[in-house]
Amino acid sequence: MSSSTDGESFPRLHARTRRFTLGAPRGATVSPDGGRVAFLRSGSGTDPVTCLWSYEVETGEERLVVDPRTLDDTAVEDLPAEERARRERAREQAGGIVAFATDRALTRAVFPLSGKLFVTDFVGGIGARRIETGGAVVDPRLDPSGERVAYVSGGALHLHLLGSGHTTTLVAPDSPQVTYGLADFAAAEEMNRLRGFWWSPEGEHLAVARVDESPVQTWWIADPAHPGREPTRVAYPAAGTPNAAVALEVVGLDGARVPVPFADEYLVDVVWDAHGLLIQTQPRDQRALRTFAVDPASGATTLLDERTDPIWVEIVPGVPCRTTAGALVQVDDAHGARRLVVAGEPVTPPSLQVRGVQDVDGETVLFSASEADPTSTSLWTWSPAGLERVSPAVGVHGGRLSGGTLVLASRDLDAPPRTVVHAFGAEHRLQSHAVVPELEPRVRLLRAGERELATALLLPSWWEPGTPLPVLMDPYGGPHAQRVVADRNAHLTSQWFAEQGFAVVVVDGRGTPGRGPEFERAVHLDLAQPVLDDQVDALHALAVEHPDLDLTRVGIRGWSFGGYLAALAVLRRPDVFHAAVAGAPVTDWALYDTHYTERYLGLPGTEAYERSSLFPDAAKPGTHRPLLLVHGLADDNVVAAHTLQLSSALLAAGRPHQVLPLSGVTHMTPQEIVAENLLLLQVEFLKEALGVGTAAE
Repeated sequence: MSSSTDGESFPRLHARTRRFTLGAPRGATVSPDGGRVAFLRSGSGTDPVTCLWSYEVETGEERLVVDPRTLDDTAVEDLPAEERARRERAREQAGGIVAFATDRALTRAVFPLSGKLFVTDFVGGIGARRIETGGAVVDPRLDPSGERVAYVSGGALHLHLLGSGHTTTLVAPDSPQVTYGLADFAAAEEMNRLRGFWWSPEGEHLAVARVDESPVQTWWIADPAHPGREPTRVAYPAAGTPNAAVALEVVGLDGARVPVPFADEYLVDVVWDAHGLLIQTQPRDQRALRTFAVDPASGATTLLDERTDPIWVEIVPGVPCRTTAGALVQVDDAHGARRLVVAGEPVTPPSLQVRGVQDVDGETVLFSASEADPTSTSLWTWSPAGLERVSPAVGVHGGRLSGGTLVLASRDLDAPPRTVVHAFGAEHRLQSHAVVPELEPRVRLLRAGERELATALLLPSWWEPGTPLPVLMDPYGGPHAQRVVADRNAHLTSQWFAEQGFAVVVVDGRGTPGRGPEFERAVHLDLAQPVLDDQVDALHALAVEHPDLDLTRVGIRGWSFGGYLAALAVLRRPDVFHAAVAGAPVTDWALYDTHYTERYLGLPGTEAYERSSLFPDAAKPGTHRPLLLVHGLADDNVVAAHTLQLSSALLAAGRPHQVLPLSGVTHMTPQEIVAENLLLLQVEFLKEALGVGTAAE
C-alpha cells in the first residue's frame, strides 16, 4: 500500500487515484488447476495505465506479464466507439489493459489496446505480440485451446488462426445498424452482459448475438462547447419505445449459421459449458426469467427452468450455471428470501440473502450473500457436503474459485482493501499500490426508524458533543446499489464532507438490495415517495438519538438516482431539506431506458410516471430552496435533457436554481480536474446555502 505523503488535498487525491482504486489488484482469473492467477494492476496509486500480471502459486511469485507502455502510446488512447461505449457501461475509469481473455488452461491471453489486437503467453515469454487486423478490434476472445482468436471489428465477427496467421470474417452485418458479437445497450447497461459472443467448449462453434438497432429511436448528443464537432448518434431505447432487435445464431468455423429462436424481448445471458448451450431470456414486462437448453445443430430450445413473479423477477449475477456433474444452479425469490437453488432444490436458508454466484469449481458453488445485516456481504461455498462461509462475516467480500484456489477480495471498516490468494493450504496477499488517504472515516453504522433502515453517521474528527452541526444527507437511495456498507473506502468522501462542518447521514431505504425481495419491491410503481419518506424518517429518528443534529439546516447531495432523490427532496419536502446538489439526475422517467424503468414503473402514460416525476413538484408553488443541478453534456446514460428540461420547468415556475454543465463529461467523471473541482464546488455551494463556516481547504 502507498499513502499520501505529498500534502495533496483530499479532493485532488480522490480525483488522481480514481476514488482510490488505482494500483489495487482486480479482474482476477484462476486457472483450472488452481496454479495460476491472472489479474490487472497499475504501477502506482496514481497510475491510470493498467498492466497484466500473474501470480504463480508454486513459486509464490507475482510476475509482470505485459506493460502496455511497451506496446502502445497509452497516454493517448485511440479507442473505437464500441470500446468507449463498453467502458462507459462497465464504469471503467482506467486505461491500458482494462480487460483480457484467456484460453481454458490460462496459458495465453489476448487483449486490445487502442483498437489493436495483442496476444501474450503466461509461460516462456515476456511481453506481447501484435496481430495485424483490418480494423479496430473490440472484445477479442481466445477459443478454449488458445489457438484461435475471435473478435469484433466494424460490427462483424472475425476469426484469426494464431498458427497460420490467417484471418477470416465469420459473419458480417447486412446493414449499418446491425452488429454481430456486441451487447445491446439494455443488456450492457442494465443486465450486466457486456459481451455478445461465446465459444463452444471444443472451439469449433460460437454463439453470436445479432443486434439490429434500426427499431431504436435515434438521439443526438452534441458538445455545445465545440459547435464544429459532429453530434454523436446514440440509439437510445427510452421507456415505452422499441428496443434493439436481438437474435442469436450458432456459427461454425466454416461459416455455417444456425438461428436460435426465442420469443422473449431480452437475451439476458448465454452459457456454453461441457454440458451444452444454455440461454436465459426475459419478456418485456420482466415478470419471468427463463432458461433454455439449446441444440447447437438445429437451434431447437428446451425449457429447463422458469422463474415468475407478479411484480418482476430479479436478474442475479452468475446464474444460470452448472456443476461438473451437470446440476443446474439458479437463484430463486421464494418465501421472502433470495435463495441458491441447485438441481431444483433450495440449498441456502431463508436467513441468507444471496447476492450472486461467483464461480463453480467441480461440485462446489462459490456465492456471495448477506445475513441479518445488509451492510456486510460474505462469501460462501455450497457443495453436497454443505454450506461454509469462506470469508469474514463482517465487511464486503468478493472472489473467484477454481482448482481449489480461492482469491478473496475483502473490504471492511478496519483496514484498506486487500486481495488474498488461498491455495493449497497457504496464503499470499497480492501487492496493492493503492493510495491510503490520511483521512480516516469515523463511521457509525446504525438502524434508524421503524423500518430499521441501514444508516451511516459520520461526524467531524474535531467535533465536540453539545455543538450543533448542520446535516448533509449523502444517499444513492435507489434500486441495485447500497451506500451503507461495512467498507472503509465507501465512506471516504462522506467523511471529507463531514470535516467541512457537517454531520453526514447516509440512508439505504426501500428499494436497495440486501434485505430481501419484499424490501426491494416496495418501490414498485412509485420510485419517489417511499424512497423520500425513508430518508426523512431515518433523519428524524437519528436526530432523537443525536440532538446535536441541526434540523433547521439540512442539505442533500447525490449523483444519478441520488441526484434525482436530492432534487426530489428540496422540491417535495422543503420543510425538511434546505439545499440540494443534484448530479446527473433522472427528472422524467419516460426519458430513461426501457429495462430499468419499466421494471419499476411499467410502461409510460400511467400514474406511476406522474408520481415519480420531478416536473409536477417543480410547478407547484411553495418554499424555494437552493438547488444546484450538475450534468455532463456527453452523458449517454442519463442524458443532459433531464437537467435542461427540469431547469426550464423551474424557470417557468419562477423557482431560482443553478445549473453547472460539464462539457465533454459522461455519466462518469474520471477527468481529474472535473472530479476534484466538483467536490470543492459542491461543498462551497452547500456551505453558502446552509450558512456553514468558510471555504474548504
